[in-house]
Amino acid sequence: MRLTPLLIIPGLLVAACTRPHGDAGPSVEFTKTPPADRGGPDTLDVVEGRVVGARPGQRIVLFAKSGVWWVQPEARQPFTQIRADSSWTSATHLGTEYAALLVDARYSPPLSTETLPEQGGGVLAVTVVPGDPSARAAHHTIQFSGYEWISRAAPSDRGGTNEYDPANAWTDDNGALHLRIGGESPRWTCAEVRLTRRLGYGSYRFVVRDVSHLEPSAVLTLFTWDGPAADQSHREFDIEISRWGEPAAKNAQYVVQPYYVAGNVWPFAAPAGVLIHTLRWEPGRLTARTFRPPGPGTGGAVVAEHTFTSGVPSPGNEMLRMNLYVFRRGATPLERGTEIVIEKFEYLP
Repeated sequence: MRLTPLLIIPGLLVAACTRPHGDAGPSVEFTKTPPADRGGPDTLDVVEGRVVGARPGQRIVLFAKSGVWWVQPEARQPFTQIRADSSWTSATHLGTEYAALLVDARYSPPLSTETLPEQGGGVLAVTVVPGDPSARAAHHTIQFSGYEWISRAAPSDRGGTNEYDPANAWTDDNGALHLRIGGESPRWTCAEVRLTRRLGYGSYRFVVRDVSHLEPSAVLTLFTWDGPAADQSHREFDIEISRWGEPAAKNAQYVVQPYYVAGNVWPFAAPAGVLIHTLRWEPGRLTARTFRPPGPGTGGAVVAEHTFTSGVPSPGNEMLRMNLYVFRRGATPLERGTEIVIEKFEYLP
């Protein structure tokens, strides 16, 4: 690997690290580099560049480094087209470094990789640049229940292809969190917020207003997620409120991922009215409970309770998330936008 001369663009100075490709061969350059950021699935930015010496049929493959290299902007869209003027542009998730590969039809990009490919075969040129340290990532933050949350602004394939709009998550004058599915069919926009700090073992408590109005294909999920930890099912466990597009199905379940393992899903019926959902996460043990709020002089009636002792993850880099999205693989399409309210979240070690 050798350093190329500095690429100077108005308002931007980029030091590109380019793998050798020979003076007469093609090359790929960055003309707009996103901020240097630890990355994550929630925020997108724009990356731009140009190619010298490209031929018809060749394309760009982009990667962003967040722990490992992740193909951009997503696995189902791994190729970026080169325009007639040799420029290219794409959305990308954020990372500490960015890579652009000029490739032909022989190269099939992976979802992620520890090491970028060398030039050769279907890879015609590789350029790596650091994220722009002078730029600031545009995170959309919300204050809720004494914690800071980031509102998702990037697409997701959870439940099918869904777009997310940060404006679909907000807090009201009483401090309650609102999550909304907005837009019109089939171009719905969804809502997701994630905590900005890890919590780990302890008790998680959510006070959720009536969800009985949710259509069968709407999904509310309260869950943990560690994106890079695919080998540990992303350290995900969930409280999910949905009928998954089937009107006759039960409308709630507790889950330890992967959901397809026997005993990892516990369905139940969530009644109308305010409900309190709790998760007690301990080494090798996860206890989920749902109950009604206590009345004057009485305790809250338990609606459902289950303890998982198999497949329970240990803490890592997971973050707590809450989302409201459209399940697009069910028999009943969503007909109307909707909204849910989470009155309060509490955590105790």
